[in-house]
Amino acid sequence: MIADKMVNLVNNSSVIRAMFEEGRRLAGIYGADKVYDFSLGNPNVPAPKEVNKAIHDIINEEDSVFVHGYMSNSGYEDVREAIADSLNRRFGTHFSFNNIIMTVGAAGGINSFFKAFVNPGDDIIAFAPYFGEYRAYAANVDAELVVIPPDTDTFQPDLAAFEKSITPKTKVVIVNTPNNPTGVVYSEKTITEMADILRKKQKEYGTVIALFSDEPYRELAYDGVKVPYLTKYYENTVVGYSYSKSLSLPGERIGYLVIPDEFDDSAKVITACNVATRVLGFVNAPSLMQRVILRCVDVDVSSNIAVYNRNRETLYKGLRDLGFECIKPEGAFYMFVKTPIDDVEFSNMAKKYNILVVPGSSFACKGFVRIAYCVSYDTVVNSLPEFKKLAEELKLI
Repeated sequence: MIADKMVNLVNNSSVIRAMFEEGRRLAGIYGADKVYDFSLGNPNVPAPKEVNKAIHDIINEEDSVFVHGYMSNSGYEDVREAIADSLNRRFGTHFSFNNIIMTVGAAGGINSFFKAFVNPGDDIIAFAPYFGEYRAYAANVDAELVVIPPDTDTFQPDLAAFEKSITPKTKVVIVNTPNNPTGVVYSEKTITEMADILRKKQKEYGTVIALFSDEPYRELAYDGVKVPYLTKYYENTVVGYSYSKSLSLPGERIGYLVIPDEFDDSAKVITACNVATRVLGFVNAPSLMQRVILRCVDVDVSSNIAVYNRNRETLYKGLRDLGFECIKPEGAFYMFVKTPIDDVEFSNMAKKYNILVVPGSSFACKGFVRIAYCVSYDTVVNSLPEFKKLAEELKLI
C-alpha cells in the first residue's frame, strides 16, 4: 500500500502529462503531422548553438573528474558568481555568489525553499490560474494552498481579495510572471501594490511573509513589455529561475534560487535552502549543466522569442477570426482561451479534430483552456482548419 499522501497526489496526477501521452498515442495512429499537440510547455526551438559548443568543449577540454564530480550543495562558486554578475548588470541589483543557489530546475528550487521556510499548517498563497504542481509542492511540506480567484477580464491578481486572504498563518506568496497559463505579465503597479500589502501585513502580524517569484519565462516577453524584477520591490523576495524555456533545456533540470541579503535573516535562510537541497535528495544541481551555464549565462535568446512571437501572432489572429475569445499573451508561450462550454468537455471535443489542449480547471480556472504554442509554425498553421471545424461545431461561426 502506498503512502496516504501519495494516494491523493496519484489520483490528481498531472492532466498536462496525460494529454501529452494522449498526443503520442494519436500520433502513432494518424501520424505526427496530423496531430496538433498544444498540451505541454516543451520548447520546440532548439537549444542555442552556444549550448552545444559549450557541452563539446567542456567534455573535451575540462578534467573529467572535476566535471562529473561533487561540489558544494549550492553549486560551483564561479557559476554562481557569473549569474550574480549577469543579474546585477541587467537589473541593477547587488547580488554576490552567496545569494545564488544552483537548483534542479525551478521545481527543485521551489521545493527546496518550501522545505527550508515553511512549517506544517502554514499557508501558501497562489493566484489562480496557477501552475497545477504548486498544490503538490505545498502538500510536500504539509502546508495549505490558499487560492485567490482570478479577475478573468485582465488576469492581473485581485489584490483586494489577496489582502483579505492574508492571516498570521501566511508564510509564502508565490507568483509566476510571465504567467503560465495566461501569458499575462504582472504590471509594475500590481507588484508595487502587492509589496505594500505584504509590508502592511508583516507589520500587523509581526511575521515574515516571503514573496516567491517563479520565473522560468522571464526572457519570453513580447512587444517591448518589461517584466519587473521583484527583489527591487519587496525585501523578502526569493527568485526561482529555470533555463528550461530560455535556453530550451527542460530535460536538463538546471536553474537557481536568488536569496537577497535584504531577506530577513538571509544567512540562515540560505543555509537552510542548501541543507534542504541535500535532504530532499537533489544533493546538487547537475554538474555538467552548471559548467554549461557558466559559458552561456548571457547568450542572446532573441531569435527564440521571434519564433514564439510568430506563432503567437498567427494563432491569436486565427482563433479570434474563428470567434474564440482570449487575452493576447504578453509573455511565456501560452494562450488562455475562453470556452463556450465546460472546459473539460471542450478539451474532449477538440480531440475529435486531433487538437490537444489543457482544461483551465487544471490551473484552478474553469471555463478556459490553455494552448501551448511552443510548437512548430507548421503545427500552428495546419491546426487552424481543424480549429475552424471545432468552431463550427460550437456554432461560433
